[in-house]
Amino acid sequence: MVLAEWGRIGCVGFGGPPAHIALLRQLCVERRGWIADHDFEDALAACNLLPGPASTQMAIYCAWCVRGRLGAVVGGLAFILPGLIVIIALAAIFLAASPPKWIVGAGAGAGAAVAAVALQAGSGLLPNSWRRSAVKVRWAIYLAAGTAAAATVGPWVVLVLLGCGAGELTARTVQAGPMRAPAIAPLAALLVGGGKLLAVAWVAFKVGALSYGGGFVVIPLMQSDAVDRHHWLTDGQFLDAVALGQITPGPVTHTVAVVGYGAAGVGGALLAAAVAFAPSFAFILLGAARFDRLRSDHRARAFLDGAGPAAIGAILGSAIPLAEALSETWQYVVLGVAAALLLALRRSVVTTLLAAAAAGVIVAVAGGPVPG
Repeated sequence: MVLAEWGRIGCVGFGGPPAHIALLRQLCVERRGWIADHDFEDALAACNLLPGPASTQMAIYCAWCVRGRLGAVVGGLAFILPGLIVIIALAAIFLAASPPKWIVGAGAGAGAAVAAVALQAGSGLLPNSWRRSAVKVRWAIYLAAGTAAAATVGPWVVLVLLGCGAGELTARTVQAGPMRAPAIAPLAALLVGGGKLLAVAWVAFKVGALSYGGGFVVIPLMQSDAVDRHHWLTDGQFLDAVALGQITPGPVTHTVAVVGYGAAGVGGALLAAAVAFAPSFAFILLGAARFDRLRSDHRARAFLDGAGPAAIGAILGSAIPLAEALSETWQYVVLGVAAALLLALRRSVVTTLLAAAAAGVIVAVAGGPVPG
């Protein structure tokens, strides 16, 4: 039952976290009655307090509610694997040594729209985050810090996210007076070196265990490492990776598998995916029974109230290096059209990216310039 139902969602779950949450709610609350409506909403709130992909954590949690720990493992894997298989296959095509020109054009077209997708993703998170903020000035500072970090320091943005979370926690601790040590211990930076696979594992760990604010915040966590530091991908290939993560079913975090593939082939892709998703399984398997306490813990909420706005800022700020990675004039035209479709006309991300890819194919077939 769990294998079939969660596998189905993994196959048809296009559209990112909102679509995944809707499909899970439809299955577990409305159709099967496995989870009460208020329990589902409480679990979603708790998952949003955790780092990593919230919709993946919800898929694992819902399966845990139905069949315990074994169900959580089976359901989580069934949700993740279909899209992972597809994106690794696509990575092999798009990252081939000499792909057909129309493939290059499709990637260049879809990649050109990615900066607009980042703006749409970040702007969609702003209203709720603003309403939840306790002190608007601090919220604005955290947002600005995340934006600046994503636009400038790349892989170090994770430290800014953690710093903003710790800053808000400290501010509220000072206001409230002496209290016990925070329930959330600071996450120490993990220094990884001595091999390509270890470097892939570190990048994937940042994506899975140190990212707050939704799937798109993984972009600034990966871009500088994958392109500038380790040279696993070119700018254009990284844009392809982000686009592939958007148009394939399942979690957007699958993008990390393309980065792993660029570094070390299929083995690197599987390693990156395993490391990136392992924290989500650990959080649920070890902590699902304590979700009520997590949601009501004011220290956990304080940390997220600092890290959350910074993560949104990082999503918005990632649009700058993504746009700078474009190399052809026609790509900027595609970016402008994509921005209009997403931000003004409210078209879906998948539809917009496919249209942008089609534009790239047309340019390539017509003999126009495509990124080398």
